Formats: sequence, C-alpha cells, structure tokens
Amino acid sequence: MKSLEEIAVRLTEQRKKLGIEQKDMYMRIGMKQQQYQRIEAGSDIKLSTLLRVLEGLNLELSISPKGEKVHLTSVDHVLSKQSLKNDELQDDTDDLGFWFDSEDQQ
Repeated sequence: MKSLEEIAVRLTEQRKKLGIEQKDMYMRIGMKQQQYQRIEAGSDIKLSTLLRVLEGLNLELSISPKGEKVHLTSVDHVLSKQSLKNDELQDDTDDLGFWFDSEDQQ
C-alpha cells in the first residue's frame, strides 16, 4: 500500500466484510464513530492508532521491501509444512546444565 487512501479503503472493506458498523468500533477498540470515520476518510493517524484499529478488525501490519510481494505466514503454518519429523530433531536437554547450573560450578 502506498497511500493513506489505500489503507482507508482496506480498513473499510474489512469492517464491512466483518459486518461491523462504524459506531460499533467504540465497543471493539474504544474509538468514537467520528474518530473512526476520519480514519476511513483517509486522515493521517499515529501508528499506535493504526495498530489498535487493525487489532479491532482482525488485521495485521506487514512491512516488506519495495517491489517484493512477501506473504508472511504464521509460525504454526510454517512448522506444519516442514518435512522434518520429531525423531529427526536433536534433543538439547544436555544444554540445560550449561544454562541453569553454571553458577553452581564456579
């Protein structure tokens, strides 16, 4: 996204997709309808406000280098796609002594 207007359109689309009215944003994120209306109109907002709105609309912020289309996935999804099996993973319990018993050994 390259502009506030694009962000505003995406927020509006998601809100409507979820079946939420602007006035309902107060109950979701504590923002009055007039405040939220300005955001959907493309007003400049603080990052903390944007993050609050994204949370209320079940969206997340993703930052990527220009020109690259990066699709981030959840860690659980990535792990479920890995071909490693549990028995291929090495047990590192022997390292616990290094981290937790180091004071006793000095």
